[in-house]
Amino acid sequence: MNDRVKSVTPYILTIPRDTPYLGALRPGETVNAQGYFVRKGNQTVYPTVDRSILVRIETENGVVGWGETYGIVAPGAVLAIINELLALFVVGRDPMEVTAIHDDLYGLMRVRGYTGGFYLDALAGIDTALWDIAGKLVNLPLSTLLGGKRHERIPAYVSGLPQPTRIERADFAAEWRDKGFSAFKFASPVADDGVVAEIATLREALGPDIRIACDMHWAHTAEEAVALIRSMEPHGLWFAEAPVKTEDIAGLAHVAANVATTIAAGEEWRTVYDLVHRVERRACGIVQPEMGHIGITEFMRMGAYAQANHLRVIPHATIGAGIFMAASLQASAALAAVTDHEYQHSIFEPNRRLVTGDMDCAAGFYSVPTGAGLGVEPSAEALALLKEQN
Repeated sequence: MNDRVKSVTPYILTIPRDTPYLGALRPGETVNAQGYFVRKGNQTVYPTVDRSILVRIETENGVVGWGETYGIVAPGAVLAIINELLALFVVGRDPMEVTAIHDDLYGLMRVRGYTGGFYLDALAGIDTALWDIAGKLVNLPLSTLLGGKRHERIPAYVSGLPQPTRIERADFAAEWRDKGFSAFKFASPVADDGVVAEIATLREALGPDIRIACDMHWAHTAEEAVALIRSMEPHGLWFAEAPVKTEDIAGLAHVAANVATTIAAGEEWRTVYDLVHRVERRACGIVQPEMGHIGITEFMRMGAYAQANHLRVIPHATIGAGIFMAASLQASAALAAVTDHEYQHSIFEPNRRLVTGDMDCAAGFYSVPTGAGLGVEPSAEALALLKEQN
């Protein structure tokens, strides 16, 4: 156990894809010279590729841990934060002191603004890699190291229906239902005929017993969100995600108090402190931590706080090679409050070649990796891409 961190190395990983995340571009959406475009439905920038940051940490005894964090836009910002600031504060540390390292790094920028954005994305990648090493040093899956596996498998809901028309999206969802999936989420920015028509068509295609949620992408005022959610409720709305802008905590609480549907939020939060403010106002009933933004230490803190306040935890999962997906499953397996986990099929399936191990999602359930640490490693193809791109 007498080991120290020798090196911290981040890499940009870019993965081409045929269709952009959430589906084809809508009228008026154009790609700029950097490969970015803005979704008109939520005024948010997206790339035309999948892209993340992989973080490789090696100890003096040759143990290698892998982390992953967001690199969707401006990935060089995360690289610079790791290379020019964080890495040298990790080198020489005992990797088993992972939560202490996390808190030390978190506090480095206390007087300069550090509660969100690229800084905590960079910290998340390092934190995940250190936990991977910790598991490998004791030869245990991360879920065991985090207190024990509470779920042998985790229910997965299908997120995103990237087809061009409402009818095609419903037919696509029905194909996944026939594969054994019983829960779905559609995205309001690409519900071209409106959210009511979208959920009505999905309900007709999927039947009365399938759960259907709506991701509202922070696009509404509180009153608009209340009206929209109420209009979807007759069609059996499972939960409504991100109905108002993230900074509008009072608005989120207003929505939660004025609809029958459970409100979900949290994919953009970075620490447990973001959760505290919402819990104080009973502003949501489902918490959606995103491993790629927060890392394992904060994921477990958010999960424990949610559980202590009798909230459900349904983790978010988006663009990545699979490293932080494995981390999310390991941490989720150790939290009793986790009831489901997002399944981004348009990312998980084509990118599963980029990791080794037995992580899987089939017939409506995730299989938690069984190897030591995260239970996955970058594949030879992923390592070749890193070598080629960096």
